[in-house]
Amino acid sequence: MLNREHIYPGDRICAAVSGGADSVAMLLLLYAANALPRNALGVGLSAVHVHHGLRGDEADADLAFVETVCVRLEVPLHVHHASVPDRVAKAREAGQPETVEEAARNLRYEIFRQLIAEGHADSILTAHTLDDQAETVLMKLLRGAWTEGLSGIHPVVIVPNAARPGKILRPLLSARRAELEEFLRNNKQPWRTDSSNVDEAFTRNRIRHHLLPILREYNPLIDQTLANLAELARDDEARWQVELSRILPQILLPGKPVRGGGRAVSTAPGDSGSVAIEIERLRGFDPALRRRVVRGAARSLGARLSFDDTARLLVLAGFGADPSAPARPSATLHLPAGLRGERSARELRLYRADEPKDT
Repeated sequence: MLNREHIYPGDRICAAVSGGADSVAMLLLLYAANALPRNALGVGLSAVHVHHGLRGDEADADLAFVETVCVRLEVPLHVHHASVPDRVAKAREAGQPETVEEAARNLRYEIFRQLIAEGHADSILTAHTLDDQAETVLMKLLRGAWTEGLSGIHPVVIVPNAARPGKILRPLLSARRAELEEFLRNNKQPWRTDSSNVDEAFTRNRIRHHLLPILREYNPLIDQTLANLAELARDDEARWQVELSRILPQILLPGKPVRGGGRAVSTAPGDSGSVAIEIERLRGFDPALRRRVVRGAARSLGARLSFDDTARLLVLAGFGADPSAPARPSATLHLPAGLRGERSARELRLYRADEPKDT
């Protein structure tokens, strides 16, 4: 059940333990593997528990439970207290709202990165399972994700840090939740159940308890099928990124062309830079590469394009057919987050500008 591929002797690994079945099983599996008389992991093992400031006494009991398990196993435990409600409120005030789920996840990963940066661990291990992967891919699919979204939960995520780079590892991605619970029962190890996991205000819970059971009637192996889709999307996306890293520097042009040759880069307030692509260069690409190049150009300005926004930009450049989109030279297309698309006789230019203010 435990994938040891990215765990090496001498590593300092830290297991993220919430108290739920998956994370408790992961901690026990790591502990047992590290204690093997032969072929032991040979790692420094610790654990981390994040108290999110949610669920009151229930969360306090989760922390006490994790502390008890770690004391019994003699595994050092890092405890971090955070306030998800405070983060949600501050994010709303800053005009960058986060859901409770997003805020909790972002806080956890900030703490994980901090543990790595401070030298407490080389890798943080989270207990995501194949079930989690299936739920994530389905949720992304329903939201219209591209291949980077459909790649779901990655087994390895590099944590860049100038002083001390590290990794987030998911060693249970091929394990089923039911397998882990059976493992715990066989070892007479209890676990905690998070009451929010049945709260249908959360999209993931509705997918878990309603949508996936219906889909299993059509395909009993739908969870594995969705996990396979994640792997395919992850590999395809990695291949595309290699190709784009080669192509984009050759075709993205900064700023605007000026008379007499050369290009001018704007420094006007509200304009955070621009890039352009020659229409004829786009014409030479197949539709898949053309779409990726336009999205890559937007990404270079810090913008993410939806499928529809990408299609509208391509229509602006003269590809496809959408009577609602401007296709004439000098036309401008307004896109979300202050992104603009502008068509000239020879180029498609993208730039960031402040959103117009209400009057």
